[in-house]
Amino acid sequence: MSGPQAMTKALAAGAAALLMTFAAASAARVGAQGTTPDPSDLAEGRRLYEQKANCQACHGWSGDGHKTDNQMPDGANLRETKLPRAGLVMTIKCGRLNSQMPAFDKFAYSDGRCYGKTQADLKSYPTRMPDPPATLQQREIDLIVDFLMARVVGKGPMDHAKCVEFWGEDTEVCKDLK
Repeated sequence: MSGPQAMTKALAAGAAALLMTFAAASAARVGAQGTTPDPSDLAEGRRLYEQKANCQACHGWSGDGHKTDNQMPDGANLRETKLPRAGLVMTIKCGRLNSQMPAFDKFAYSDGRCYGKTQADLKSYPTRMPDPPATLQQREIDLIVDFLMARVVGKGPMDHAKCVEFWGEDTEVCKDLK
């Protein structure tokens, strides 16, 4: 095997190794921090979700898919997602191919680190992945995912009690929930 076939096989093997390393590092991080992340980290993750990454524009303030900006694409309901932590990290970092979910890693498609693809490969998809509102460092992605895992993923539909817990007080938005 030579030429393009060998290069494709090498890229695929490299991508698989990178994903396994990434998953192991993510698992080690979760194990190292235990089951309850630091409250200040959760607050920072929420701030990044709401402000820098502006996830709420598509996914809603509570992550339920009820977007806050009608001009933005519909985001997934993160309260019902089945993605594990590593899957959420990868999705934020690399976006979703052939969708409106942007890649928040500045170099996501520069070197094949995401799904073994480059910018040139993305041109073959009918749906163009938009640019993110801001790029995120790995630590910021981890903080957003820590927040999501602690306060959003698997928490079911938002209700008044969950809203008060989410905000830490009975805010105006919680009063509208039954």
